[in-house]
Amino acid sequence: MESGMDLALNLAALAFFVGLAFYVASLGVMYTRRTALANVCAQIEHEYLRARIGQISDRRQFERERSEMSWNGFRKFEVQRKQLEAKDVCSFYLQPHDRKPLPPFEPGQFLTFQLGHPDQPKPLIRCYSLSDSPNHPDYYRVTIKRVPPPRDKPDVPPGLSSNFFHDLIQEGDILDVKAPSGHFFLDTAKQSPVVLIGGGVGLTPVLSMLNWIVESGSKRETHFFYGVTNGTDHAMKDHLRQINVENENVHLHICYSQPQDSDVHGDDYHHEGRTSLELFREVLPNNNFDFYLCGPPPMMTAIVEGLEEWGVPEGRIHFEAFGPASVKKAKQEVAQAAEAEHPGETISITFSRSGKSMDWKPDAGSILEFAEDQGIMIDSGCRAGNCGTCITAIKEGDVTYVNEPGSPPEAGSCLTCISIPKNNLVIDA
Repeated sequence: MESGMDLALNLAALAFFVGLAFYVASLGVMYTRRTALANVCAQIEHEYLRARIGQISDRRQFERERSEMSWNGFRKFEVQRKQLEAKDVCSFYLQPHDRKPLPPFEPGQFLTFQLGHPDQPKPLIRCYSLSDSPNHPDYYRVTIKRVPPPRDKPDVPPGLSSNFFHDLIQEGDILDVKAPSGHFFLDTAKQSPVVLIGGGVGLTPVLSMLNWIVESGSKRETHFFYGVTNGTDHAMKDHLRQINVENENVHLHICYSQPQDSDVHGDDYHHEGRTSLELFREVLPNNNFDFYLCGPPPMMTAIVEGLEEWGVPEGRIHFEAFGPASVKKAKQEVAQAAEAEHPGETISITFSRSGKSMDWKPDAGSILEFAEDQGIMIDSGCRAGNCGTCITAIKEGDVTYVNEPGSPPEAGSCLTCISIPKNNLVIDA
């Protein structure tokens, strides 16, 4: 009996120690796993911190180089290369004539040109977006589409500056260029997903953004929409195809509104029709993206309104706006802002050099438009506050800007194309 009892006790003791050993081993495994997880988390935090420090350092270097290498006024550039990209679309590679280093720029910004057109009494001022990434310190590139007469008005002259570039500018020619500027650019500090949308030659600023994303090694989810009529208008085809193949985070969506028989669906293009909200709803997983777009005003108006209806916050919709026909509808906004600023008031504007003084009302539009309606000519270019051509000295009074200037003018002056009077005003015009 006792031996049986001893055996039972021994077995119980053995089971206890086996269970204890298993428990201790489990604690060890758990400890090891927790330690390994803690080490992984610490490593991730360390790598994130290093990346963040690297971003801050890169940003500081960017700001330092931009400050040290930038320039005021116009600088001489040589056309190093002229390259046809598609029908009536041509790229111009520009190198500084003085061969000094170029400052970096934000992907999406533009250059301002002063063009000596042989048939014009005064130089033309025009802005063109940079079409390559900032990662090429030896050149800038702009890509320009020839602007023909309107289809319904064939007697109207074609675009002066675009045809000047295509027909008269050759490799080796010298151009006057201002430093890169503009508020439409990719936020390179973020890694959140983006949708880049280009219509026609509106491809250029968003292509600059796309090139920066892939060249910098960023893995942010990127959907790139490019809309043209057909394959003859499709610029940068091989370049975009290569990006799509080599970068799993990039999703290319080429849209042909009127494909030709020779255009192959699935190879040359992916969608028949225009770039639209309906297409975004079809191919995007959700609307949680930052949207950057540039293209013809009707396209931009439709897309911006569609994105707003889809619930995309205004702060995540970014677009380029050149000229009075842009999506911002400058004159309408000027009048609305002025009415809000001066309800029922009448303000006088005196043009000191012209010797004229007249009452201004909100429906008269910007100071530039008001001056032109009175027969007073003020030099202008982009008419969107970017190029600085319409800068005019203020002798008395103050102005309000309806849109943020591309580059703030010097104290005591204003950009007349996007400003309205805040009170009685005297300007040097």
